[in-house]
Amino acid sequence: MSVLRMVKRNFPKIDKEDFTFLYKAYIRPHMEYCVQAWSPYMVKDIEVLEKVQRRATECVVGMKSKTYEERLKLLKLTTLERRRQRGDLIEVYKILTGKEDIDSSCLFQLASQHLNLRGHHLKLYKKPCHLNVRMYYFSQRIVNSWNSLPKSVVEAPSA
Repeated sequence: MSVLRMVKRNFPKIDKEDFTFLYKAYIRPHMEYCVQAWSPYMVKDIEVLEKVQRRATECVVGMKSKTYEERLKLLKLTTLERRRQRGDLIEVYKILTGKEDIDSSCLFQLASQHLNLRGHHLKLYKKPCHLNVRMYYFSQRIVNSWNSLPKSVVEAPSA
């Protein structure tokens, strides 16, 4: 919020193009820094982050009277929750295809070792977890989304 206040103080009237530049350069990086490691899972934490984006989109001239969804559509932005999920999927792709220097066996097990499933050959096995905290770890929270991706997306040549 402090960075948003600084932008509002220095740019009292912002048009769409200026907002896009300022938001993507100064505000969003603070909310997405290292998001695969600390991704919020509590509703209150998710709402706090979305509140910053909601307030930021109101800074654009003529947008205050529109709903949050309309502002996002007009500014060609997505919710931060959707961006976090997209970032998680990209990171899984990089890890599983060797584009990241991380041993994938430390984080994931391929489902083909456990079951013969339909779909792409990189389906992941979701380990059972008994603690709520474990359920929100990167290696657990992304499995269902990753397994639901179509084969063409998973086997794409680049992320």
